[in-house]
Amino acid sequence: MRWLLSLLTLLTLTFAAQAEEEIVLGLSQDQVAITAQFDGSDILIFGAVKREIAIPDSDLNVIIAIEGPTGPVEVRRKERRFGIWMNGATLEVERAPAFYAVAASAPLDDILRRIENERYSITVDKAIQSVSATVAFGNTQAFTDALMRIQAANGSYQLLEDAVKVDQQTLFRASIALPSNLTEGDYSARIFLLRDGNVVADMATTIDVRKVGLERFLFNLAQDQAPVYGVLSILIAALFGWAASALFRLIKDG
Repeated sequence: MRWLLSLLTLLTLTFAAQAEEEIVLGLSQDQVAITAQFDGSDILIFGAVKREIAIPDSDLNVIIAIEGPTGPVEVRRKERRFGIWMNGATLEVERAPAFYAVAASAPLDDILRRIENERYSITVDKAIQSVSATVAFGNTQAFTDALMRIQAANGSYQLLEDAVKVDQQTLFRASIALPSNLTEGDYSARIFLLRDGNVVADMATTIDVRKVGLERFLFNLAQDQAPVYGVLSILIAALFGWAASALFRLIKDG
């Protein structure tokens, strides 16, 4: 009976600690404008822990996850046939983020329990959901791994361990680089506080990424009036071709 009472007391204290630690969050910018000169941007995420209790004995760790718009993605495997490389087996990923970055105050394996990762879907592999197996053979997981590897190589998927700075178990900050190939849409930013591998508090906010100016006009034209956009593209290409030809003749005759 005594052990049961002790267990109930421990659980009560744990839930109380979770309820009494809250996140106060700030962003350097909550809107990102994509223009013709856009070559990427840095988002500074900073905040503090608001609590009604004394600082617990266990260390505080922080994880920040930023996720871009999601959609289907086709992953093709190159195969060598008759001496040349060509597209072979294909796998359609039903839902994958266009951008995903995870920044943490320490290596994830040291601060995040697997069950908590499953519960909150923190790492990028949890954000990539079920796939439609259209491959005739092979391991479908290999295609998902290839997608993550390709996206990581171009900066669209990032794992930034030891990138969140935590001061006095109260203040935290991190800078995350957004690449130049951003997809327009709403980006979710989630922040998690962890103690002993468990999430004790979390919150989320949104970063608005939009095309502006000429990019906005062309994007809307392509989406809403595709035939007009196609004709306009052909006319512009023809105009530039004629201009290049005229310039070449002028240089040759001169």
